[in-house]
Amino acid sequence: FRSRSSKKLQGLKVVLDCANGATYHIAPSVFKELGADVHVIGAKPDGMNINEKCGATDLKALAAEVLEHKAEIGIAFDGDGDRVMMVDSQGREADGDVMLYILATLASKTVSGVVGTVMTNLGIEKNLLSKGVTMHRTPVGDRHVMEALVEREWYFGAEQSGHVLCLNKIGTGDGIVASLQVLSALNDNEISLEKILNQLTPYPQVMHNVTVKQKVDPFTSVVLKESIAEAELELAEAGRILIRASGTEPKIRVMVEGADKQQVEKLADRLKKVVESEF
Repeated sequence: FRSRSSKKLQGLKVVLDCANGATYHIAPSVFKELGADVHVIGAKPDGMNINEKCGATDLKALAAEVLEHKAEIGIAFDGDGDRVMMVDSQGREADGDVMLYILATLASKTVSGVVGTVMTNLGIEKNLLSKGVTMHRTPVGDRHVMEALVEREWYFGAEQSGHVLCLNKIGTGDGIVASLQVLSALNDNEISLEKILNQLTPYPQVMHNVTVKQKVDPFTSVVLKESIAEAELELAEAGRILIRASGTEPKIRVMVEGADKQQVEKLADRLKKVVESEF
């Protein structure tokens, strides 16, 4: 964590949610050492409660604590500490897409390109382009993001779910390092997470997870391919459709995003019904 002072976070009121996992001991110490006023939740692991209604996979408790304690920011790690999510002073979520935008546009190094995934919000990509930063998309999975960064010799990449890679600092995903780099960028530019969220215009994004009888390639269905083509014509250049089989469970994921929320919801529901009918 690059700093002119060992107290670079002096006075910052932050809530940390350690997910009853790997970061419960070190994260509070790091933030306190840097001068932050720290309130900690999710720091009482019992071997069974890891990620249980807490951490990066469930931000409700974090948002509530931020509001109750009038904190400026909330930071949640996941159980093994490689993911991080944030909320602003109003309890609004800042996911991996938002953190990627902050690193790409506010970090001290000039950034020409970053790596996201097929799930990265199209609105975030357009915001990046408006700042002169291109984005390369990979399949879902932080290993794909890492491979693309190494190949292009870029520094920053992220998944929407909170895997944030800062290869200028560390060669693997680390939630504590990533969160400190985001805070450093905000601090150096004297801007709050709340203001960043007010500036950004992410597109409405709807995701349906359809359980199927067995793992299957959704594009074996001619009916589904025709339905996707029709929906893409309706969206034109104002959105995206992503349909893929889960790599870990018998589910087909249906994602639609676009500028018009009602249109996105309608198309996502229509495609979900086609998947259910076909599989």
